[in-house]
Amino acid sequence: MKKGIFIFLTSLLFFGCQYFEKNVPSKDVLLKKELEKINWQTVDEYPTLADCDSVTREDAKKQCFFNALTIALYQKIGTDSVRMLLPKLDSLQVKISIYPDKKTTFETILPSSAINPEFTDSIIQSKLIDFPVIEPAIKRGVKVKSEFIIPLVLKGE
Repeated sequence: MKKGIFIFLTSLLFFGCQYFEKNVPSKDVLLKKELEKINWQTVDEYPTLADCDSVTREDAKKQCFFNALTIALYQKIGTDSVRMLLPKLDSLQVKISIYPDKKTTFETILPSSAINPEFTDSIIQSKLIDFPVIEPAIKRGVKVKSEFIIPLVLKGE
């Protein structure tokens, strides 16, 4: 009897531990699951301009950024010299790319009625020199590239 109990306890010692083992997923599986949870179409913090530093609420900060950005674009592009050089241009869109190193690029998206797109783009680009510094967007604590399209109406009704 003692020999039977000893064999039973010994076999339980060798094989019983495997019963309590848990399968731990590999780091690659955990990383894949975590990356699937992240919404890559949104950012945690929108880019910001110096004018919006004092705003604390996230939704108000986003609205302040877009308002300040649009005003800065109008101040640069909506000048009389642009209206004089491009009299037929009544509206355009500006695609703004903000990179993690604070570099900002502008791409004009012109309506199909634009007569000379290269000339128009060169005038718009020349007006956007010395644009205010934009702090990049943040996603999970890391500065990331973000892009926005801002529509601008150059001529009022």
